[in-house]
Amino acid sequence: MSPIELNTDVPHSARIYDHLLGGKDNFAADRDAAAAITADWPHLAISMRANRNYMARQARFIAEELGIRQFLDIGAGLPTSPNLHEVVQGVDPTSRVMYVDNDPIVLVHARALLTSAAEGYTSYLDADLHNPDAIIASQEFRETFDLSKPVALSLIAILQFIVDDDHAHRIIDTLMAPLPPGSVLAMSTVTADSAPDEVNKGVAAYVARGINEKARDRAECEDLFRGLELIEPGCVLVNHWRPDDAARAVPDEHVHMYGGVAMKR
Repeated sequence: MSPIELNTDVPHSARIYDHLLGGKDNFAADRDAAAAITADWPHLAISMRANRNYMARQARFIAEELGIRQFLDIGAGLPTSPNLHEVVQGVDPTSRVMYVDNDPIVLVHARALLTSAAEGYTSYLDADLHNPDAIIASQEFRETFDLSKPVALSLIAILQFIVDDDHAHRIIDTLMAPLPPGSVLAMSTVTADSAPDEVNKGVAAYVARGINEKARDRAECEDLFRGLELIEPGCVLVNHWRPDDAARAVPDEHVHMYGGVAMKR
């Protein structure tokens, strides 16, 4: 097993996210960046928790209601229970999950914590969303998925870091191309629609710390699903996507993510 080199002096979005969710897998640079960002974006942690709740709800829906048993989760981030494989293998232990991320500390924890149910399969690939061809060409992709059956592509809280819309579309199109009909794209991304002053200042704070980010309006978020059939309730604030009691309790102005699930026909 090769050693992992951690660049602890530069803030990373996954570790900032971990810190704001109350995790311990972050460093001083990440905590300093989080403090500066939340000075401008005070409800960011609430929005992140709402997004995490949405991740679990949509994954359970895809497994329970759509019957999909294969999941490709890109931008997986640091393990925070419940992880996607815990949700979907709780529905069916035979479910197969491939996690993809490009932060070395995520790889360290993936090796230790992202363990599958005995009946299923969980793999991890150290790769960058900017290079989707490498993801679908990887041995891990070939070994994890049976492409005669649908796959759920999960891009949760990651596309805001792809600021060029044409590039975002190329990434999505490349990843969806080998997946058979009946596959789905599950996505969430940052929006300023619900709190424009706060979110726009917060996005600027991310950019000032070397992390490119973009807030998209609803039409731009819906366009990320082009060529796919959105499933009800469409592309909405994540607390409105098939909400549970926890989601209903969060005020819209504190939720800064749109999300949705769409099917490939």
